[in-house]
Amino acid sequence: MARPKYVFITGGVVSSLGKGIAAASIANLLESRGLRVTLQKLDPYLNIDPGTMSPFQHGEVFVTDDGAETDLDLGHYERFTHAVLTRANNATSGSIYERILSRERRGDYLGRTVQVIPHVTGAIRQQIEKVGTDGIDVVLTEIGGTIGDIESLPFVEAIRQMRQEVGRSGCIYVHVTLVPYIAAAGELKTKPTQHSVKELRALGIQPDILICRTETGLSRDLREKISLFCDVDRAAVIAARDVDTVYQVPVEFSEQGVDRIVLDRLGLEAGPPNLGPWKRMLRTLRHPTDSVDIAVVGKYVDYEDSYKSLKEALLHGGLAHGWQTRIHWIEAESVSASTSERLLGRYDGILVPGGFGSRGIDGMIETIRFAREYEVPYFGICLGMQTMVIEFLRNVCGIPGAHSTEFDPEAPARAFLKLRELKGVEDLGGTMRLGAWPCRISEGSFAREAYGTAEISERHRHRYEFNRPEIEGTVTAHGMRITGETPEQGYVEICELPSHPWFLGCQFHPEFKSKPLEPQPLFKAFVKASHERRLRRDKTSAEQEAERFLRLHQPRPLAATARWADFD
Repeated sequence: MARPKYVFITGGVVSSLGKGIAAASIANLLESRGLRVTLQKLDPYLNIDPGTMSPFQHGEVFVTDDGAETDLDLGHYERFTHAVLTRANNATSGSIYERILSRERRGDYLGRTVQVIPHVTGAIRQQIEKVGTDGIDVVLTEIGGTIGDIESLPFVEAIRQMRQEVGRSGCIYVHVTLVPYIAAAGELKTKPTQHSVKELRALGIQPDILICRTETGLSRDLREKISLFCDVDRAAVIAARDVDTVYQVPVEFSEQGVDRIVLDRLGLEAGPPNLGPWKRMLRTLRHPTDSVDIAVVGKYVDYEDSYKSLKEALLHGGLAHGWQTRIHWIEAESVSASTSERLLGRYDGILVPGGFGSRGIDGMIETIRFAREYEVPYFGICLGMQTMVIEFLRNVCGIPGAHSTEFDPEAPARAFLKLRELKGVEDLGGTMRLGAWPCRISEGSFAREAYGTAEISERHRHRYEFNRPEIEGTVTAHGMRITGETPEQGYVEICELPSHPWFLGCQFHPEFKSKPLEPQPLFKAFVKASHERRLRRDKTSAEQEAERFLRLHQPRPLAATARWADFD
């Protein structure tokens, strides 16, 4: 089996330049030419993984099929390609050092001194090579952080060593940098890029491609200047200008020949690019036939990256119908009985996403009550399903003390329990249910109509489970229906209200498997139901306006008290 080629992506000057989008876009182009690709993120922080990190600091935790809690860039990788990623596709300094220190404690190093070189860099290289199996043609590895950061030095040294192992045509280096616009001078400045490349070269790496983030673009003169000072071919100085959607980036790169440069440098043969479906998706995105307004009521809305996959999945749900999805972020703590109608009344659909901790729970419950009573399409994900059941127990079943033991350990009606607290179910031995689990869907349900099949698999990330032994009889007797469950264990996966136009909660996170060309079925169905409500509201408003017009303009009879003498 032929050894894969490697593309290493680094970043300089500042963080948040979009290395993940750049890596995903290059992979998208290579895949469009018929190559098999996979992507990997190496993060320099010391956490073992981002699973315990604050969403406000790190953003979303993306979950893979095998249950790995990973960096949000893996979400970009899966959305832009067909690569199915695993825990091997994300590693941190913490996980690398943990592996080395465990081996040292076992005596695997036979008393030798354990050092950054060769032991840490060797472990990083093993991590990189681990994903290049099963017929993969190209492995794209993104190095987190910024060149010059002390914590990323072992990773940079490891990818430098890779060229010694795989040869000059076995790997290439792509450096993402910044060409800022100085308004006072009215100029783009190349000096930050020059210094960043100088720093990279001092570490032993000469970039093959420079991706320059700019607000507008690069003139021929600027490209030649960067090419001269950074010793990079002018054709390989790529302008990554600001665009209205990240899905435009592969097209921008294609027009500048990024994929051709990669193939030439790696000595790979591939067919012509097929970007037709991707470009059609972009046309739909820019020229929708209608729109729908969705309220997302969550705990971390001040930092939208906390819900990155959710945001994209809602966008995909609209694209499936040719519509624009307009998302309105609402802080759960701001919703109460006195504010719910003002904050939520103008939206076509309401979604409550996942989260941990008690903050904002009362606002979520009030949000769900509003959606249920006013027949607004509702979609609850993970915590959004749990609060949906709690609201139903309180306000429909008449059990005001119902709660999850996560928020009230002494709740008189325990709606959700930790897995190990449930009687008669398997104890997974951990604190969370993670990764892909099968789900069997009941006929005649919203979910069955959306998926069109009885068996599905979706990804999970939660600690608390539906307390089926204690509350199932109560909620089903009052009209709630359990429409999805795991085939073997009987864990509740989906709950619905059949009497409502569209009211569904799921314990899993369907947003993790949505792609712009393959919208996730539940988001597609939710957006459709929300759009139907909008049409009903528009029709009702039009009818009310017509009635008002007729009332104002119908002929008025003469007053009954008029006398003939009044006209003399």
